[in-house]
This record gives sequence, C-alpha cells and structure tokens, in this order.
Amino acid sequence: MMAQNTSPSEPTPLSVNRREFLNYAWGASIMLFMAEMGVVTYLYAMPRFKEGEFGGTFTLDVSAVPPQGAPPVDNPDGRFWISHTPEGVKALYKVCTHLGCLYKWVGSNNRFECPCHGSKFEADGTYIEGPAPRDLDQFAVTALDAAGNPVATSDDGSPLPLPPDTVEIKVDTGEKIRGKPVG
Repeated sequence: MMAQNTSPSEPTPLSVNRREFLNYAWGASIMLFMAEMGVVTYLYAMPRFKEGEFGGTFTLDVSAVPPQGAPPVDNPDGRFWISHTPEGVKALYKVCTHLGCLYKWVGSNNRFECPCHGSKFEADGTYIEGPAPRDLDQFAVTALDAAGNPVATSDDGSPLPLPPDTVEIKVDTGEKIRGKPVG
C-alpha cells in the first residue's frame, strides 16, 4: 500500500458527512418554512379592503339616495341597500339575519322578503314576520358637505336624517351594526 503524501502546504478538501448534510438540510428547510409563515402571517394581518370594495368605504353621490318613500336602491358592489324612510337614510346589509340568505325587495308588497325561509322586513329593515331573530343588520352612514367634511353620522343604527347641505354620503361596510332582537 502506498502512503498518501500530504504536505502541510496543500489544502485538504472540505468534506461533509451524511449526518452533517442532513442537519444542514433540515435547518435550511425549517428556516425557509419559518420565513414563509412570517410572510403569510404578515399578509393575513394587513387590511386588504380598499375604498369602493366590500369591507371598505363607499362614497356615493347624494343623487344615489332614493327619494323619501321610494323603493330602496341596490348597491351590489357594497352588498347593501340604500333605504330613505321618513326618519332618514339607512344602508341595510343584504344578508338575511336568519340563515344568511340574500333577501330581495318586493315592490308589490313594499317590503324586503327572504325567498328561502320567508322572513319579511319593512323598508327600514324592521322585522315583520318569519324565522329571523332580529331586524336587518346595517352599516354606518356619514353625510358629507361640499368640502368633504362630515355633517352627520349614524354609528348606532338609527336612521340618518340628511342635512340640506349634503353632497355625498359614505357607507362604511367594514363593521356591521347588528339589528335589534325581535320581541
């Protein structure tokens, strides 16, 4: 057998045995996984709602509000109905409070009706009859003047009487106002 001649001036090749390689591979995969989870958590925590899409704020011209006593106006992008009753304006969420069906305005009966289970509501979202446990849910409405300053706001679910200098309204679909329980 020949002896291997290694002189101190020649560098020895770095060798990684199998156990070290697996440790490095596991460490790298765990670090990659943790980085991915960090990015996913960050993206999940950031608000994704913008103005003009559901979950954000909708700015509507005052001409989009129906005249007092007229049938409510549907806003499909915002998933709400604009209703103008003698008490004021309301933005009613389009989901029935019973089991989450999409109710419709029935002009011949002058009320909202759920086609699935028969719950009925007045134009202002007040419960009439059916299995629904409460009035219709709604969103906060803010009236703005020509300068864009808030003139009046309904954050508690009461109708918003529109001041005479109202130019546009904002409907905040980011937070639901629960309807009053039946009974």
